[in-house]
Amino acid sequence: MKTANPIQNNLLGYIRSPFSRLRRRAQSNLLGYFAAGLLLVAPLGAQPDQAVQDAIMADALADSSAHDFLTRLCDDFGGRLTGAPANEGALHRTIEELKALGVEARLERFKMPGWVRGEDEVTMLAPLHRQLRVAALSYTQPHEPFEAEVVDIGQGRAEDIAALESPQGKIGLLAPHTSVPRGQYEAAALKAGMRGILWINRVDGGQLLARTGSFNGEPLKIPVYSVTQEEGNWMLRLLQRGQTVRLRMHTRSYCTEVDTANIVVTFPGRTADTVVIGGHFDSWDLGQGATDNGLGVAQLYAVAKQLQAHAPKNLRTVELVWFNGEEQGLWGARVHAPTLKDRPVAAMVNLDMVGFPLSVNALGFDALVPVLKQFDASLGSRRLKQGVANVNWFGSDHTPYQLEGIPSITFGAHIEPDKVRYYHDLADTIDKVDPRMIPELSATIAALTYFLANTEELPVRRYSLAEMKEIFTRAGLEPRMRGVGLWPFDSIADNP
Repeated sequence: MKTANPIQNNLLGYIRSPFSRLRRRAQSNLLGYFAAGLLLVAPLGAQPDQAVQDAIMADALADSSAHDFLTRLCDDFGGRLTGAPANEGALHRTIEELKALGVEARLERFKMPGWVRGEDEVTMLAPLHRQLRVAALSYTQPHEPFEAEVVDIGQGRAEDIAALESPQGKIGLLAPHTSVPRGQYEAAALKAGMRGILWINRVDGGQLLARTGSFNGEPLKIPVYSVTQEEGNWMLRLLQRGQTVRLRMHTRSYCTEVDTANIVVTFPGRTADTVVIGGHFDSWDLGQGATDNGLGVAQLYAVAKQLQAHAPKNLRTVELVWFNGEEQGLWGARVHAPTLKDRPVAAMVNLDMVGFPLSVNALGFDALVPVLKQFDASLGSRRLKQGVANVNWFGSDHTPYQLEGIPSITFGAHIEPDKVRYYHDLADTIDKVDPRMIPELSATIAALTYFLANTEELPVRRYSLAEMKEIFTRAGLEPRMRGVGLWPFDSIADNP
């Protein structure tokens, strides 16, 4: 095994103590280095050239090469589960394809808690014999096969499980739209002595929703699976009629540390000020990861191509990052964001399942709204239908940058419901991606990248820990972030 580089050591710290280290660093760095919202303004003297921006958009709209690239990546490698050979092969293919454009890309390697899917089985034994369609949540550990009865645990709240007559030794059937954060329903089931959980899928049609069972990479103490809506509801009906449902569960999937990498492309600017454009490279393994997040993978490729052709040198440095490990806990972003702590970063733009563009979202950073309105106005006839939004949300690669005090941006966009329904499952394949979609949004993303890299109107500052607490609290995200162990704000007063 190679000696861990500083980035590896950084993430290994997360693994040993996933969020206490984050909390200490956030408190020391953000309260010290970014106290009072320190401004870090670059020497300016240039504005975006409208002719250049228009040329970027026109070329991107007419260019199908990013869609073609994604087609090859999906068909040649399939799903890109972090740490799997398919993911590693796809990383190197992407590097090769970028180099063919004249774009120098590099791998920034790191280690993270990984997971390997095995031949897992959940079989109904009573009232009849049938193998169920299921997918284990990541970090579910292997165990010897066991048999157990099924019981309805509703939302999975502690009080729901405590109200059951005899939950011990049983498998819980969890409602599809539970509001209980992952980890809490598992803890409640474990406390009651339950053996496992089946989480009913929220979409019909035999679909599954692969997802992580642990945001911090800790192995689950009992197996947790996603089960199809049809089979989950069938079992619920049987239970409601007083019938006994008995299952056999056997998990062969296992947890292991994996060596993986982010892909990084840097276009040096005339100043150290930096704009980061990122999207996650990994996907779940059941399908091809074409929509989630092949869209972002291809859009970053298109941005790299347009910058190389039209604007390789800007006022600010532009860094493009393809993150690994997003699906299992935002690991790649949690590695990359802290490496920027000594650099002035103007903004981070996150591309996660972004389809036909509708709006650009300031994610709760009020100071970004005027700048994004100027950008929208600069699009002329291609102005966004819904303009500028300002709604913060949690659960993708922008979050680690926000926790570093970096203003973040994403897009509101449309994907047809009959296409997006397949994400995280076997039917998330390239044929679900409308060939017009990647050029449409890539044109807007590339134009935004150029605009942010050159506008004098963009403030370059870090937000303090107290300011970030207010932004997350205002959006009502505290319960969810606490539920996954990602709330480093307890020492900060509510009204700083």
